[in-house]
Amino acid sequence: MDTFALVVTILVALFFTYTNGFHDSANAIATSVSTRALTPRAALAMAAVMNLAGAFLGSGVAKTVSEGLIETPQGSKGMGILFAALVGAIVWNLVTWYFGLPSSSSHALFGGMVGAALAGGTEVIWHGVLDKVVIPMFISPVVGLIAGYLVMTAIMWIFRRSNPHKAKRGFRIAQTVSAAGMALGHGLQDAQKTMGVVVMALVISGHETYSDPIPVWVKIACAVMLSLGTYAGGWRIMRTLGRKIIELDPPQGFAAETTGAAIMFTTAYLFKAPVSTTHVITSAIMGVGATKRVNAVRWGVAKNIVLGWFITMPAAAIVAACAFWIVNLAFL
Repeated sequence: MDTFALVVTILVALFFTYTNGFHDSANAIATSVSTRALTPRAALAMAAVMNLAGAFLGSGVAKTVSEGLIETPQGSKGMGILFAALVGAIVWNLVTWYFGLPSSSSHALFGGMVGAALAGGTEVIWHGVLDKVVIPMFISPVVGLIAGYLVMTAIMWIFRRSNPHKAKRGFRIAQTVSAAGMALGHGLQDAQKTMGVVVMALVISGHETYSDPIPVWVKIACAVMLSLGTYAGGWRIMRTLGRKIIELDPPQGFAAETTGAAIMFTTAYLFKAPVSTTHVITSAIMGVGATKRVNAVRWGVAKNIVLGWFITMPAAAIVAACAFWIVNLAFL
C-alpha cells in the first residue's frame, strides 16, 4: 500500500506539473505571439525546450518547497496530505485555465500544501510561508510593475531618434531572445516546485533524506512534464496576457519579457524564493503599458487578474482540505 501511495502521489505531482506547463506557457510567450515576433507553434516549441533546460539550472527553490513550508508529515497520513495538496492545486489550475485567468500555479500549490497540512494536523512553518511565499507574492508584482516601466522608459529614450520601423523589426528579433530567457526562468522556477514535492514524497516513504541530492530521474520527469504541458499550450490565458491587458508592440514585449526573466533568475538564485512567473510577467506588462499613458492599460482586466492572485492560495487551500478529508475517510 505504501509503495502504491508513493507511486500515485508522484504521478499526481507530475500531472500537476503538466497543468502548470499549459497554464503558464502563456507567461513565457504570450507577448511574443501577440506582437507576431514568433508564430504560436514556434513559440511553444521554443518555450518547451527552454523549460526543459531551465529545470536543471538549480535546486534552491525545490529545497524551499520540500523543507521550508510545512513540517514533513509521516507515514500514510503524510502521503495523504501531499496527495490532497496536489489535488487542491490541480483543481484550481483547471478552474482558472477554463476561465482564462492567469492565476499562479505556484500559489495554488503552496495554498494546497497549507490547506492539506492544516486539515491533516501537520504543522505549518508560518515564518517560511511568510518569508518565502507571502512577502514575495506582494513584492514581486510591485518590482515587476516598476522595473517594466523603467526598462521601457529607458528603451524609448535610447531609441528616440531611431527609425520606428527598423527599431520594431530589430525588437521583434530581440524578442525571441527575451522570450527564451523568460521560458528558461519559468523552467528554473516551476519545475523545481514539483521536484520539491516529489522529494518530500520520497522522504515520507523512507526512500530519501533531505541531505541527499535530488535524484536525476526526478529532475528529468518534472522537466519533461513541464515541457509537454507547455507545448500543449494555454491559448485562453495567452489571449488575456497578450491582448486583453494592453495591445503590445515588439519593444514593449521585449521590455516585459526581459524584466520578467531578470526577476525570476534573481529570486531563484539570490533568495531561493519560489515566486510566481504569472505575477511577474503580468505586472511587467502593466508597467510597460503604463509608459504609453496610464489609461492605455485595461485596468478592469488587470483588477480581475489581481483579484485572482489573492484568492488563489485560500481557494486551493480549501479544495485541498476537502480532498484530505475525503482521502482520510476513504483510505486512512
